[in-house]
Amino acid sequence: MIVRILGEGRYEVPEADLPAIEQLDAQLADAIDRGDEAEFTTSLADLIGQIRHTGALVAPDDLRTSSLAVPHEGSTLTEVRTLLAEEV
Repeated sequence: MIVRILGEGRYEVPEADLPAIEQLDAQLADAIDRGDEAEFTTSLADLIGQIRHTGALVAPDDLRTSSLAVPHEGSTLTEVRTLLAEEV
């Protein structure tokens, strides 16, 4: 699976590591839904860390599509909610 960290790049995450990525993504989504800034910050850092740890950076000229996009490191809950509202 190709995962994009906004403002950073794309990583190819092995199939075996997807359950951990999906679980962390679900925690992040839950924190957004509840408006829990502290949990959002922790979940985002954990998710980005897991992607960087298990994934391999994809070359810029690789045209495969990302299956998941993750906010950039240091994003705030407000920024992400605004971004999500613009996509609707």
